[in-house]
Amino acid sequence: MGFTGLALSSMLFRDGEAQAASTGPDPLGRSHFPPKAKSVIWIFNIGGVSHLESFDPKPMLNKYANQSIDETPFANIIAPEKVNENLLDPSKAKREVFKKIMPLQTGYKKYGQSGIEVSDWFPHMGSVADELTVARGMWTIDNNHGAQLTYHTGRKITEGAFPTVGAWVSYGLGTLNSNLPEFVVLGNPSADCCGAAYTHGASYLGPQHDGVRLKVDPARPLSFVKPADPDLTLEEQRENFSLLGRLNRVAGIEYPDDATLQARIKSYELAYQMQTAVPEVMDLEKEHPEIRGMYGLDQKETKDFGEKCLAARRLVERGVRFIQIFHGYTGNAGAWDSHRDIVKNHSRLAREVDQPVSALIRDLKLRGLLDDTLVVWGSEFGRTPGAEFRDNNVNGTGRDHHPHGFSVVMAGGGVKKGHVHGATDELGFHAVEGRHYVTDLHATVLHQLGLDPRKLEVPGRKRLERDFGQVMKGVLA
Repeated sequence: MGFTGLALSSMLFRDGEAQAASTGPDPLGRSHFPPKAKSVIWIFNIGGVSHLESFDPKPMLNKYANQSIDETPFANIIAPEKVNENLLDPSKAKREVFKKIMPLQTGYKKYGQSGIEVSDWFPHMGSVADELTVARGMWTIDNNHGAQLTYHTGRKITEGAFPTVGAWVSYGLGTLNSNLPEFVVLGNPSADCCGAAYTHGASYLGPQHDGVRLKVDPARPLSFVKPADPDLTLEEQRENFSLLGRLNRVAGIEYPDDATLQARIKSYELAYQMQTAVPEVMDLEKEHPEIRGMYGLDQKETKDFGEKCLAARRLVERGVRFIQIFHGYTGNAGAWDSHRDIVKNHSRLAREVDQPVSALIRDLKLRGLLDDTLVVWGSEFGRTPGAEFRDNNVNGTGRDHHPHGFSVVMAGGGVKKGHVHGATDELGFHAVEGRHYVTDLHATVLHQLGLDPRKLEVPGRKRLERDFGQVMKGVLA
């Protein structure tokens, strides 16, 4: 009653005083087969990054610039039988997003020995092209920003909450470091319109597998992680823990199957252990100035996201399984949503993420961590090849949502280096080769961690066939 910030000590848990029930398919956190990776850094750009002005540039957009789709050889790509029900219907598409083919809004070039084409808005990512796999054939089932939730769970937002990919990792493997959460979230997640906490939630797997939101602030990385009374001595804390342990033991006997209670008990233990571990991780001043500069911490545009990427590397070093980083929170659809002024929008946002993400990949490689860490960079969908016309505000300077074909970038963790997997058509409309639904990405992440999605069964919970996904074997080294 009023023990704000108190937590059970690890000794009480080891001695059985207040131990939470084991969760997951194996309480020891064993994988189903030998893993290729130990951790995942999952970077999500909120709002819909244009694949055309990032990792899938299309010269045909320049050749047929400002022409109607009907004036090009590609008029049939939006025929009814080729456009699923989730996009604008064909007549509306012609009026609103194919009134004019929009040319590429920036240049692009080939990078590295691999020759991967990357837009001029992402030169730093281009410089690490030989470490990347670019999957250009992704698709999803939601043409609105509920696709943010779909990207993380495989289900439409109208279906409600389902376990996210990070929650499945937590459920399947548990932690490598008892002082830190197995699933950490950095940055503001999606807004209420688009999934909110569900984008890092565990749903029926139980709240103990939800992502734990942390701030890159050593003074206050997590609310209530410090004792409410700063004058509380260590001995007084231990006495309080002992009482709390006895209370939890009584409650655990009375309500042995209460998942929320067990998760709360586990959170108390974790909070106690995190009191020193988390502030230490988030103290980026301990990093060498050269490393801080590499991530862009000395520049206004890159400082915020650079801190999150550097913190992610420090969390990986300490055994955190899954780190989910959000970029582009606005309180609504997301900063990357560029229905208009795409040049101003994307060029600014690209500058914020380009250097930090490339620095993360370089830094992991320098420390011998990239082989064990899978980095995934993506967004809920791409943007249309045609300019969008709707009203005076949306008048041909931006691109609409595009779920039919978009790109996801991966590095490390046993994926191929300097590789392009899949393709969209000549305008970047449909995924035509290496076509993968978003849960195929989930299945690939789990596979690299040694987990088989079909073996992560939960009694009484039936999953759709699409939920399991198929491993993207073409991206594996």
